[in-house]
Amino acid sequence: MNVPTTRKAGRLKSRLAAAVLALSACVSGFATDASATTLLAVPHSGLRILDPIITTAHIVRNHGYMVWDTLLALDSEFNPQPQMADYTVSDDKLTYTFTLRDGLKWHDGTPVTAEDCIASLQRWGTRDTSGQVLFDKTESLTAADEKTIVLKLKEPFNYVLDVLAKPSSVVPFMMPKRVAETPADTAVTEIIGSGPFRFVQEEYQPGVKAVYEKFEDYVPRSEPASWLSGGKVVKVDRVEWITMPDAQTALNAIQSGEIDYVESPPVDLLPLIESNDELTVKILNTLGSQTMGRMNFLFPPFDNKQIRQAALKALNQKDVLDALIGNPDYYTVCGSVFGCGTPLESEAGADSLIGSGDIEGAKALLEEAGYDGTPVVLMQPTDVVTIKAQPVVAAAALRAAGFNVDMQAMDWQTLVTRRASQKPPAEGGWNLFFTNWIVPEIMTPLNNPMLNGRGTQGFFGWPTDPALEELRAKYIAAGSLEEQQAAAAELQAHALDEVNYIPLGQYKNPSVWRNELSGLLESPVPVFWNIEKKED
Repeated sequence: MNVPTTRKAGRLKSRLAAAVLALSACVSGFATDASATTLLAVPHSGLRILDPIITTAHIVRNHGYMVWDTLLALDSEFNPQPQMADYTVSDDKLTYTFTLRDGLKWHDGTPVTAEDCIASLQRWGTRDTSGQVLFDKTESLTAADEKTIVLKLKEPFNYVLDVLAKPSSVVPFMMPKRVAETPADTAVTEIIGSGPFRFVQEEYQPGVKAVYEKFEDYVPRSEPASWLSGGKVVKVDRVEWITMPDAQTALNAIQSGEIDYVESPPVDLLPLIESNDELTVKILNTLGSQTMGRMNFLFPPFDNKQIRQAALKALNQKDVLDALIGNPDYYTVCGSVFGCGTPLESEAGADSLIGSGDIEGAKALLEEAGYDGTPVVLMQPTDVVTIKAQPVVAAAALRAAGFNVDMQAMDWQTLVTRRASQKPPAEGGWNLFFTNWIVPEIMTPLNNPMLNGRGTQGFFGWPTDPALEELRAKYIAAGSLEEQQAAAAELQAHALDEVNYIPLGQYKNPSVWRNELSGLLESPVPVFWNIEKKED
């Protein structure tokens, strides 16, 4: 009767051995300074794309914060703060002057200039939802001298500072001019920034390992660190991101001391580590994230509004969240496209999502729309804990409603690359994928990448929706919180009627780290400054 226990112990030993072998493979092949302090971290996904402007993938954004810096940054009270630059605003609210602070250098030792930042902003502004709006309202963006950037508006736009300080989804990272002049639809190849860490490109193994070294010439701000603002004081010599797609392997590795930090362990595995007094388990992104589905508006069947509505009716949040998180202590059924607990929270148009779905209603809409069985190519990432359950639940619900679902398994970085394709689904394109947003990314109509009706200029899926753009403009023009809330509720009702996307609820993922680490910051983005590692 002890056979199951013996087998379980054997499997545990095998997994631990696999963790050690995986780690050994990742860290072998180069020499390091024996006195250097190295932090070994398991991120939520492997890093395969290095340009944070051409994708909204969070792993690439996280990489961006290691290497690059921003003119402004958001603090924990949602206030934009100076980061690379201090600023003044003219009395008529039409001129914003940014002055680069002293000591800013690129990783090649050359000084950061205003011309670098202007080129960076222009490249970012062609890709980002809120950046597009900012440049719509910009009359000129010029350099008054080597350290001074002058932004002149055509009309007052009260969100300039918020847009430049936003933590996602496409962050306005500053790059050298020669790099920022790369076309916005082409990935940069020179990974050089002015941020607190230097990317060690010669040790980069795509999807397997990424290495960062402390940038010795980085001069932190003097203010205390708060979210992504304040002093980015680096207290370790190296940070290595080691990809471990199997969550059990990663948790075995951190318990054995082979790894220092795991970004997002599955909630259902937390009982395996919560009793380990050598580990700390804590939620660092206290606002949490929204999970969602996005359709491709360019091709059948989701170029048909009724068929999109049928898909929305077939899904419900609780089924998705139960599969994704399991423990209701870590998730919230939330009908708001702007996130729950935010000033613009609303449930307009979300009845079926926050209920139990409406399979019969979905079937009726499909019949009325004349759905002909066109396959729905549903991309399913298999290597990221926080994204692999949603497609499975959605496929079952859509099939129950009568959809012909072709679920195709792939790793997340393949999905991130493929979702940029505008080819027909049968030629390597797609119809539906799922992803997650941190709440600060989606909490206003200005920032939310899903709420963009500019067709191929917008986020993957590319809806053309002039009415949505008019409603965004109405929100932007609102003069009070009450007017903003009314405009946002109207926009949400429209977006869910058109099914711009399907919000599937909110969740929080804790991180886990060994107690040798201290100083980890609460932030919507995992950051590695301010962390100290106590050596044995």
